Amino acid sequence: MEKPVIGSLRLDGWAALAPMAGVSDLPFRVIARSMGAVLVTTEMVSGRGLFFKNEKTQEMLRIDKTEHPAALQIFGNDPDIMAMAAQAAEKAGADAVDINMGCPMQKVVKNGDGSALMRDLPLAESVIRAAAHAVSVPVTVKMRLGWDRSSLNAAELAAAAEEAGAAAVTVHGRTREEFYSGHADWSEIRRVVESVHIPVWGNGDVTDGPSAKALMEETGCCGVMIGRAAWGNPWIFRQINAYLEMGIEIPGPSRRERMDMAVYHLRALADMKGEWAAVREMRAHACRYFHGLPRAAALRRGVMRAQSVDQFCHILEEYAAEEGGIL
Repeated sequence: MEKPVIGSLRLDGWAALAPMAGVSDLPFRVIARSMGAVLVTTEMVSGRGLFFKNEKTQEMLRIDKTEHPAALQIFGNDPDIMAMAAQAAEKAGADAVDINMGCPMQKVVKNGDGSALMRDLPLAESVIRAAAHAVSVPVTVKMRLGWDRSSLNAAELAAAAEEAGAAAVTVHGRTREEFYSGHADWSEIRRVVESVHIPVWGNGDVTDGPSAKALMEETGCCGVMIGRAAWGNPWIFRQINAYLEMGIEIPGPSRRERMDMAVYHLRALADMKGEWAAVREMRAHACRYFHGLPRAAALRRGVMRAQSVDQFCHILEEYAAEEGGIL
C-alpha cells in the first residue's frame, strides 16, 4: 500500500491526528506523534486573531520539535488575512498549513468561517488561492460533505481547492447540519476522490484498523484522519498503521498504560499551561482515558474534585490500590 504524499511532504503511514478544538493542543499532539500519528494538526487558529496580534492566538502557533511533521490549521474568510495567517504558520515551523472549511460550530459559521465557506465556493477558492500563493509549504483543506444533504458539494469544493493550489484535502463524511450524528457517508468521500488528482484523506467513523482499511478500500482515499476516536486513545495510531501495513491487530492499552499516559499528559499540560489550568483541562481528557475501566464513573468523579497535580495522581493511586494494584 502506497504511503501518502502531501506536496513535498512524504509520510510514513496512513493514520493522522485531525484538528480538534480543546483537544489537539501541543501536549496531546506530542503524545499522538509518539504513538504513531504520521501527521498531527493543531487546533484551529483564528486568522483574524493573528492579524490583530491577539496574544492567546499567537501562543497557539507554538510547535514542538518532537511534533514534526505538523500542520497548523487556520480559519477565516478574508483572503488577505488568511494569506498573512498562512505565512505566520510557516514562520512558526509548520510543515503544512491546513484551512478549516469544516467546523460546524455556530460561533464559527455565524461569521462566515468554517463550514459556512462551503456555501460560497468562489470565496472559498479565493481564500485557498491566497494562502497557497503566500507560502512555500503545502496548503491543505479540511471540509465536510456540504452544508446539508441538499447541498453535497464537497467534490466541487475539492476541485476548486486543487485548482487554487491545495496539495491535499480531508473530507469528513457528514454535513454541517449533521454535526457528529448518524453515520459518516463514505460514498460521498469516494465521489471527492474521483473528482480530483490531489490526495484525499478520509475522516469519520474510523475507530480501529479494520474500519480504517474499510474506509480506504471503499473510497480510495490515501489515509485516515482520526479525531474523536483518538481522544483518550492515542494508541489508535500505531494500531491502524500496523493493521494497514502488516495486517496485525495490536492489543489495546492495559489499565496501567492508560493511567501512566493520563499522568504523563497531565504533567505535560502543567509544564505548558500551569497547574491550575492543567488540572481543569485534564478532567475532560480523563473521562476519555478511563472509559470502560471498572468503576470508571467513581474514578471520574474523583478526578473532577482534584485541585492539584498531586491530588490527581493520589486519586489514581487510590484507585489502583482498591483494584488490587493490578492495572
